[in-house]
Amino acid sequence: MKIRIKGNSLRYRLTKSDVNSLAVEGYIQEQTNFIEQSLTYAIKTGEGDMLTAGYVNNVITLFIPRFMIAELANTDKVGFEEKEGPLFLLVEKDFTCLDNVDEDQSDNYPNPLLQKN
Repeated sequence: MKIRIKGNSLRYRLTKSDVNSLAVEGYIQEQTNFIEQSLTYAIKTGEGDMLTAGYVNNVITLFIPRFMIAELANTDKVGFEEKEGPLFLLVEKDFTCLDNVDEDQSDNYPNPLLQKN
């Protein structure tokens, strides 16, 4: 799972394993360790019908409804977005890059643009 933060925007990108774990367990998290403390970012199954987010005790949590998780896991749906007050939320599948990169992309979804070429 990757997170991108820019201003009032949170963007989560999920690998195949992330989506599968979220569908089975209802919760995934990653952690970035700084010298004196850590930042945890997570996705958790939420109630309701929209994406919401919270920040408590150095943990950013995106709450995603069950039906969205099911669509990510079982369909070609790429992602979901929501505007929650001033905050823009996006969760989407992580596709392989079109450029050559050094990071391991073996668990990413196939990029649909590669199939067009």
